[in-house]
Amino acid sequence: MSDLQAVKPALPIRPTRPISVRKVFGFDTPLEVHAFEERDEHVPEIDPVYRFNPDVTRALLAGFVRNRRVMLQGLHGTGKSTHIEQVAARLNWPCLRVNLDGHISRLDLVGRDAVVLREGQQVTEFQEGMLPWALQRPVALVFDEYDAGRPDVMFVIQRVLERDGKFTLLDQNRVITPHPCFRLFATSNTVGLGNLNGLYPGAQRLNHAQVDRWNIVATLNYLGADEEAAIVAARVPAFAGPEHRETLAAMVQLATLTRRGFAVGDLSTLMSLRTVISWAENLEVFGDVGVAFRLAFANKCDEAEVPVVAEYFQRCFARELDPAFTPAPASGSGQG
Repeated sequence: MSDLQAVKPALPIRPTRPISVRKVFGFDTPLEVHAFEERDEHVPEIDPVYRFNPDVTRALLAGFVRNRRVMLQGLHGTGKSTHIEQVAARLNWPCLRVNLDGHISRLDLVGRDAVVLREGQQVTEFQEGMLPWALQRPVALVFDEYDAGRPDVMFVIQRVLERDGKFTLLDQNRVITPHPCFRLFATSNTVGLGNLNGLYPGAQRLNHAQVDRWNIVATLNYLGADEEAAIVAARVPAFAGPEHRETLAAMVQLATLTRRGFAVGDLSTLMSLRTVISWAENLEVFGDVGVAFRLAFANKCDEAEVPVVAEYFQRCFARELDPAFTPAPASGSGQG
């Protein structure tokens, strides 16, 4: 936190530059959206090929413009955190992501006493945690993996989910009033219901009183086939040409089959967009679509699901999957 504390807020108190939502994000909205005039070091870099989901973007813009607390939920690899960052990037809005893994404690969020040197003397002073630091600045604070947070951490966050969002630092006998441009977002793989589908063992059931404090809950699903193929082509330029169009279409089709298979219980995992991009990158390296697929996804699957995955591959590419992916015959075949 020392690096964060050393940064002084240099932006104006409010964003003042009006932007065209149609031009920047590709759709219309009645919201009047403004951006900060200048960028600082906490503003994410703009990804020029990023594709915005209109419904999710509307929800996020409401969070930025109207100070709504927005939770974005969906399956892994759909780009939830990146979506928030890319909206912030185009608004020149500083953005800080905090992953609520099991190592993030109440002290990390609130702050703690630390021994520091002052004029050659060791003194104890309070160092602010991430939450009070962000509250006092024009920062969009994003809690990633929100449904994996520890209960003691979640109750700390609950204090700032109210409309006024004032935060009491008990150790300092001080009440922090949020900066007018402080914003709060969260991403989660579930909507506070826990690990119902078996994909997210670390996810916990959330206190309903806390979930109820989020003003907007949006869902980000996987993109359509054409959009997904376009993103893969943009991420891996070697496959952007028309000669690779059929291959990319087959790759996205296979990914869609794994998602449908997961939905009906045939598979215990699925291919995210992130995995499809890794597959394309592996294909560029190894030159064989089957080998690249095996290294990007197939080797992550349960052995009992190998025949299902191999069938998907055969349906999409009209060839058998690399024999190296075929399970070895069971022992006891009679050879002694």
